[in-house]
Amino acid sequence: MQNWSFETETNISIGRSTDNDVVLYSAVVSRHHVELRLEGEKWQVVNLGTNGTYIDDQRIEQCVAEDGLVFRLATSGPKILVRIRGRQLTGDEAEHRTQRAKKSPSPDPSRDTFAQF
Repeated sequence: MQNWSFETETNISIGRSTDNDVVLYSAVVSRHHVELRLEGEKWQVVNLGTNGTYIDDQRIEQCVAEDGLVFRLATSGPKILVRIRGRQLTGDEAEHRTQRAKKSPSPDPSRDTFAQF
């Protein structure tokens, strides 16, 4: 399982293109597949991919991301587990974590993915 932590972002992009925050190399993952967006006090999962985003085998276009949510990119793509923490970091600690997250290697597409924010 691969892990990413995002402490200060309000928009997290996931997809095959290298300009995403999380890059997944899989043929079923779109270049810009899904975004996690902080809207008010809730995170939203927003599908952008042509192959869809699925929760419990049901295709979604947008939904609230609760702590522990698992969604799949395409019907056979990687699974993403969302963990939401309430603690906000500031200053040097947040900058260090953001840099570390952006430099993390891209996962093996056959492995599940874990994103924490």
